[in-house]
Amino acid sequence: MNVLRRLPLLFALLSAAGSSYAAGIHIGVVAPQDGNFATLGAQIIAGANFDIQAHNNTATIVGEPCTEDGGRAAAEALIAAKVQVAIGFLCTETLEGALPRLKEAGIPAITVSVRSRILMEDALKNGWPLFRLAPVDSAEAAMAITTILKNWAAEPMALIDDGTIHGRELVGAIRNALEEKGLKPVFTDTYRPGQDQQIALVRRLKKAGATRVFIGGDRSDVAVIARDAKNENIPLTIMGGDAMRAADQPVPLLEGVQAIALPDYANLFVAQPYVQNLRAAGIEPDGYVLPAAAASQIANQAGEDAKKAGNKSIADELVGTSFLTAINVFTFGPNHELTENPYWLQEWRGNTFVRVKAPSN
Repeated sequence: MNVLRRLPLLFALLSAAGSSYAAGIHIGVVAPQDGNFATLGAQIIAGANFDIQAHNNTATIVGEPCTEDGGRAAAEALIAAKVQVAIGFLCTETLEGALPRLKEAGIPAITVSVRSRILMEDALKNGWPLFRLAPVDSAEAAMAITTILKNWAAEPMALIDDGTIHGRELVGAIRNALEEKGLKPVFTDTYRPGQDQQIALVRRLKKAGATRVFIGGDRSDVAVIARDAKNENIPLTIMGGDAMRAADQPVPLLEGVQAIALPDYANLFVAQPYVQNLRAAGIEPDGYVLPAAAASQIANQAGEDAKKAGNKSIADELVGTSFLTAINVFTFGPNHELTENPYWLQEWRGNTFVRVKAPSN
């Protein structure tokens, strides 16, 4: 069933639950309920609600208009509802407005989406109780750098990007880190994206002697470059970034093309029992459904551990504990970030990306 169609029922269930939270953990779920992000908010609510009910916990849903004023209002609603921990948080602006009040109330926040490094720096400086289940915005480049240094250091390598802010910054961060290690690419370029063919580009890569190329660009461009290299009999090992997690069209991706990307949690073997239970409840595990469920599981375990400890807060329990969730084991370090980089080196095989043995982080 479409998650948006389930929203009225979900709101009713969670509102009722929020009034009787004596048993279990009372969890706040902060997510957009309307506007451009309503679909993503529905995914967060669906995943969180499913797990909250599975653990006999209770919840209060708070809307997220993605503004600082909205964040302050969300914090006041969470405090008034006496939640013990809050999850969700799609937008940086919400957290900027909410975190000072959440600190005063002792309510930790677990974001499944916000990647801003600056926000976390501010949170640590001000003692705001922010924990990030999403990757920090530098994690993609960090995994690419580690992978290239491990696997490509002895190979003639090229770095190219599509000229967009993300593509340019991603490739720039990789290039700077590699050159600091004495690894200089044999070819760098900014290509024109959205072209039907890239024959001139792949010929220039061949002329430069490159046998490996990292591409900071969209999946469709990577597919065209891979196809044209094959047609020109130019052997290239090609790697892209997280943008590779997109539709396999209009040009199908060739076997063996690699990506530094987040896993498709719904396809993980370990997640299949949970995915089956979601689908039995009429919920497709799209987008943020599984990360929100994982955040709920973390909140539940930290809350239960804090109860048992007696003299520790949920925020204290969140640091250094390994949380077993439906999709992975997650641990927050003293910096409130994930201790392991969530990006994987993956390779396109058949009709899906499959994990390649990753370098240690």
